[in-house]
Order: sequence, then C-alpha cells, then structure tokens
Amino acid sequence: MSLYNKGLQDFTDHLILYIPLSIIFQSCIGSIATMLILMTSQSTFHFLDLTLVVTFAMAYNGSLYAQLKPKLIFNLFIATVLVHITFIIINLLRLA
Repeated sequence: MSLYNKGLQDFTDHLILYIPLSIIFQSCIGSIATMLILMTSQSTFHFLDLTLVVTFAMAYNGSLYAQLKPKLIFNLFIATVLVHITFIIINLLRLA
C-alpha cells in the first residue's frame, strides 16, 4: 500500500480527530509563509504570492465547512501544505 493510500485511509478513518489538527497545522504554516512573503517583499508582485497562499488556505477550510468527500479534503490539505512550504523555502532563500 502506498504512503498516499495509507494516509488517506487513516485520514478517512479518524476524520473527526484530524480536522482540528489539520486546521491548526495549515494555519500555522500559512502564517509563517505570509510573514516571510511580507518580510522579503521588494516588488508589487508579493500580493500574488499572498493571494495564492490565502486562496489555498481558504479552499481547504471551505472544503471542511462544506463537508466535502474525505478524499478531496485530504488532497486539498496536501496541496495547501505543499504550497505553503514552497513559499517558505523560496522566501527563506531570498533572505539568505
């Protein structure tokens, strides 16, 4: 069984437990990404970065509130975390 399928199965089985944890986790990572974007902003294009970070966070939170299928929620969570970590790495490299 692949890591994705195992994670999806565990997420689906324990959905009630993972919802608050995932909201807190993605919100913390998103706020770190936002802080770094604002710290390293040297042009007007940082608003596009901020918009992307906020859009992914809102899409994940909206999918939870709309009670969509667990597979879609899990995929949005993975996408959100990947986008936030990507922006964290990019902006940390700009600071160096």
